[in-house]
Amino acid sequence: MRTLLVAFSLVLSAGAARADWTPSAFAAEETLEFLTIEEGEEHWSPVWLVVIDDQVYVRLGSRAAGRYEGNATKPYLKVRIAGQQFDTVLGDPAPVMAEAVATAMASKYWSDIFIRYAAHPLTLRLTPAGN
Repeated sequence: MRTLLVAFSLVLSAGAARADWTPSAFAAEETLEFLTIEEGEEHWSPVWLVVIDDQVYVRLGSRAAGRYEGNATKPYLKVRIAGQQFDTVLGDPAPVMAEAVATAMASKYWSDIFIRYAAHPLTLRLTPAGN
């Protein structure tokens, strides 16, 4: 019976996490953090984000892209945004969105005038698992 209650609790909490994933509410956020695990080491990476067509996108520089590629839970990440943590978020490579994401980043972040010239080998669309 206890196992059934624990499983039911996990299902309810997963549903609540998905219900709180509201890209339009995240649009004003400056950054999010994503967790990668490589060789047993956990690392939270802060990155800029943009919301395009109600989807959350991040553009990763070489170091963050390398962490994503070596992540033990790839393609899934933990994400912290707007005071919330989402434990199972799909990081879906979106190379066709790279230019639109770069343009949105340039509009949102004044300092992108410098950062846009750095290498950004990976653009990800982030969605909670199950959506």
